[in-house]
Amino acid sequence: MTDLVDGVRVPSVEDEARFWALVESAWERLGDEPAALRRALLIREPGVDVEGVYAIDEWLDRFLDSLRQLAAGLSSEELTDLDRVVERKLHDIDRADVHEVTDGSDDGFLYCRGHVVALGREFYEAVTADPAVAVSDGECAGVCYLFAHLHKERFGGWPVTGSGISRESFSNPAGWTN
Repeated sequence: MTDLVDGVRVPSVEDEARFWALVESAWERLGDEPAALRRALLIREPGVDVEGVYAIDEWLDRFLDSLRQLAAGLSSEELTDLDRVVERKLHDIDRADVHEVTDGSDDGFLYCRGHVVALGREFYEAVTADPAVAVSDGECAGVCYLFAHLHKERFGGWPVTGSGISRESFSNPAGWTN
């Protein structure tokens, strides 16, 4: 169930909790190795690309498959609510300071932000607080529209989030002010 703020739909606390729980469940299904890699990315010194920083990339397709499986039976409303959360998370880190660390063109920066979201709530919150925690050129395009694609496959159309925002790169005016 989403909240309505000034006529705009925003994710509820419950929607966000459900989203992050699904992300964690999807990772947990993959075992200890990706858990250790995610932890290493989180605890490394910000801005330092230690050896193996891109090792998590080989797990991203399996993570996305796991997340798809977990969401396979969800209703149209549930998928829309989850897509709204992803949209909001991507929009909120559409910022110049995050771009400076992650790099990327329009699509590339979207996929870099997808990488941040895919690595889970703890990583996302760390990057939100200190963009230097992000991985330069880390990408996870598949998470950016995963719930929207599932919605289209199951219900014949894109979900209407009603959020009034965009997940696309450079669309968050507050993130690009000097």
